[in-house]
Amino acid sequence: MKTHVKACVVGGGAVGASIAYHLAKAGWKDVVLLERDELTSGSTWHAAGLLPLFNMSYATTHIHDYSVKFYKTLEEETGLNAGFSVVGNLRMAQTKERMDEYLLYGTTAESVGVPFEQLTPAQIKERWPLIRTEDLHGAIYHPTDGYINPADVTMAMAKGARQRGVEIIRKRQVDSYEWTGSEWIVRGTVMVEVGGNLVPSEETFEIHAEHVVTATGNHAQRTAKLLGIKIPAIPVEHQFIVTDADPELQAYRAAGHAEHPVIRDADAQSYVREERGGWILGVYEKNAPARFEYGVPDSFRADLFQLDLERIEDQYMAMIHRIPSCENSGLKDDFNGPICYTPDGNPLVGPAPGLRNMWLAEGFSFGITAAGGTGYYMAQMMVEGEAEIDMASLDPKRYGSWMTTEFAARKNEECYDHVYILHHPDEERPAARPLRTAPAYDRQKALGAQFGFVNGWERPNYYGPLDAPETFDHDGRSFRRGTWWQYAVEEAKSIREGVGLVDATAFTKHVVKGPGATAFLDWFTCNKLPKIGRINLTYALTDAGTTRTEYTIVRNGEDSYYLVSAGAWTDYDADFLRKAAEDKANEFGYIEIQTVTNQWGVFAIAGPKSRDVLKKIIKDADPETALSNKRFPWLSAQQIELGMCPVNAIRVAYTGELGWELHHPIEMQNYLWDLILKAGEEYGLKLVGARAQNWLRQEKSYRAFGNELGRDATPAEADLPRFIDLSKDFNGKEAMEAKGIRSKCVTLLIDGPDDADPWGREALLLDGKKIGRLTSGGYSVHFEKQIGLGYVSPELAVVGQKLQVRMLGELWEAEVVEDSPYDPTNANIRMNG
Repeated sequence: MKTHVKACVVGGGAVGASIAYHLAKAGWKDVVLLERDELTSGSTWHAAGLLPLFNMSYATTHIHDYSVKFYKTLEEETGLNAGFSVVGNLRMAQTKERMDEYLLYGTTAESVGVPFEQLTPAQIKERWPLIRTEDLHGAIYHPTDGYINPADVTMAMAKGARQRGVEIIRKRQVDSYEWTGSEWIVRGTVMVEVGGNLVPSEETFEIHAEHVVTATGNHAQRTAKLLGIKIPAIPVEHQFIVTDADPELQAYRAAGHAEHPVIRDADAQSYVREERGGWILGVYEKNAPARFEYGVPDSFRADLFQLDLERIEDQYMAMIHRIPSCENSGLKDDFNGPICYTPDGNPLVGPAPGLRNMWLAEGFSFGITAAGGTGYYMAQMMVEGEAEIDMASLDPKRYGSWMTTEFAARKNEECYDHVYILHHPDEERPAARPLRTAPAYDRQKALGAQFGFVNGWERPNYYGPLDAPETFDHDGRSFRRGTWWQYAVEEAKSIREGVGLVDATAFTKHVVKGPGATAFLDWFTCNKLPKIGRINLTYALTDAGTTRTEYTIVRNGEDSYYLVSAGAWTDYDADFLRKAAEDKANEFGYIEIQTVTNQWGVFAIAGPKSRDVLKKIIKDADPETALSNKRFPWLSAQQIELGMCPVNAIRVAYTGELGWELHHPIEMQNYLWDLILKAGEEYGLKLVGARAQNWLRQEKSYRAFGNELGRDATPAEADLPRFIDLSKDFNGKEAMEAKGIRSKCVTLLIDGPDDADPWGREALLLDGKKIGRLTSGGYSVHFEKQIGLGYVSPELAVVGQKLQVRMLGELWEAEVVEDSPYDPTNANIRMNG
């Protein structure tokens, strides 16, 4: 056994085998994989092996697409048949709304290049006459996927890894990880079988590794404890049953017909596929419990739980309804095993929080589908420094240190029973909420706030009617314009025409100070640093030259800075900032970093009348001029007093109007809230949520991190040259310049349908050919039409270029417009007063 390696992969399921394979394929010679039992002995062995390409996530769709293509090549390379049955995947819709969901997904598939067909009930019946179709609205069909044997594909990847020099060692349980400052020491115990049980022997082992990857599946909670971190990956029970032979199916196949596709009846929370003349039924029912919240018992190996048929009775009857011929087929076998989940259903893939060279690949609810692509993109991140797609949406640090085991367990149960619900883009899931609330939460709720969930925070999405029932937001969701839409329109108009107030407390906030702070931030970000009392918008780049984080930097002193970034990414940003500062401390000197997100609330007040509101409550020798352009210019920051509340005021507005961000002590939030609302009464101040704000920032072409800004595009490609100072050296500069402009961000106005807006995941086309995609979308109250931001090839990024956007299956005319089509000279932001 090797004792010194480049990388040690812990976990011998499909994901671990793929990572080991792809690291070796990428050129790393010394790779070892450790498995505590036998390969595939975790969830891999009892997985149904489905390979669904359907996914609303752009990154996850890329991962699944790679897997499906990769698995088809394994037999030629390894000589092992992975058992891939390319039968296709049929997702049926019982309602028009479900079909809308499929049409929305379809444009994500189109933007990635995943083939699909739309089918009518008659076409379904013609191809597969055993399926009942009279109550269907339609279907979406993927011809290129199907199902695979999980054990066979894992063994094929393991063999391919061995052929490339990977050492795979079974019966090795990791007991500790120690970071020496330059490498990991992985220590553990050799396991042996005694009476059918797996028990530790007295023999131990030790491996020194430059990098470690954990792919420990159901054992993620044990891994978290060993590493001293939090990993919100906890298994949930998943049941599927196998029926005896179906004579009608056997006759159908004997007549020469091809195997049925995987049949997904989303409205019945189940999937069905053929299995040796019978059927497999898999369900995603309600009330499936989380298991192993605090670790897998030592006695649990390739084991199962007791079946709970009563829990899946409705789904079983739905299968009989959909495929009547199966009614007389008895039960042949049953499975109820643990499948790992995360709160949002997407896996945790990337660097571990707070640790060096420790990588996580945990929480795979669709592990067989994701294994191939995860190995490919994980290897890119480890070997090349960054993947070719933006993997931020899967980063383990998207769940912060506030996350607990109880939260993860309850959200994972919810995620499981939400697999087949309608996934509206305006979906907000209720479990484990409210959890993180700013002080003004109750006041906002009493005023009609309908909340969204951002990094655990409750944040108003919009303000509905005061007497709205608890189900108001849920009942009004849609793939088109939901009941919230008109409320958001009025909120957006209030900021354009009068004055609105937004709660932005969830913003991430850091203080960076010390003798080395200025030199560090000058290297860390690509724009000039502001002068004292001023602010700048800037970007921190990855080593690959792409955008890692967007910051608003306020300079409070010579070596004292206040950084504001996106609220969804607090731990993600903190980890990157701290590690970068640690790396440069010897070069630049002492740097102190504080995460102060929870100490400061933020209200954003904006609109032509915002100065009038603040004049009434500011405490100053001359309130009339305190907020004037002369005394408080645009892009500056000052400490002011509003009533009895000290406020760090920043003259900037994400909505593109005259406005200020009011950063205030969190414990004074309710006082300040009441003060502003009372002062705003005579000016018609309106409360504004995040959805209207999102529309308004698109009218100004303001890029958003996680949408236009990410690790797959440089700030130059985001078309932000005014925020890049090429006269200085900064991290990622050479890599950014070497990439050039591969694609370019543009703003588009769209002549779309009367009842729908783009969501920011639609394909852009020219003459019927896909040439780009939207990254943001919405409605413009100023132009009274749809608006969006997206990426196209550089030669198409010219004002006046005509394109098309696919929305709900149809093509709609779009035009590239100038950057900041609303108020392009920023006259409103600089409004005199």
